[in-house]
Amino acid sequence: MTLTGGNRHDVTQLLPLLDAVPPIRGLRGRPRRRPRRLYADRGYDFDKYRRLLWKRGIKPLIARRGVAHGSGLGTVRWVVERAFAWLHQFKRLRTRYERRTDLHQGLLELACGVICLRRLRTAS
Repeated sequence: MTLTGGNRHDVTQLLPLLDAVPPIRGLRGRPRRRPRRLYADRGYDFDKYRRLLWKRGIKPLIARRGVAHGSGLGTVRWVVERAFAWLHQFKRLRTRYERRTDLHQGLLELACGVICLRRLRTAS
């Protein structure tokens, strides 16, 4: 997660966010540094970023602007919207009271930790 101002376009933070992804552990061998695919909504539909993702070896699955709804990302996109809903359960994140970004970032990280803990408790 990254924290930016409310007046910034999301697509400007796409590449810095991908650079911040830690290595993905899995099968034996060198861990992957990047995800295989990137699912995104219409706000990320720019040819420049599609090309940059292909150069990084990431397959962009981005809904097209100007096309009727039904992009096929609904089941994948639902996971992201559900995570936003979980974050909005925390009142201090739903309405931002902190003026300092370090305090808001700390509360955001704490909320993500609480969400992960709750998911681990219900999974076992």
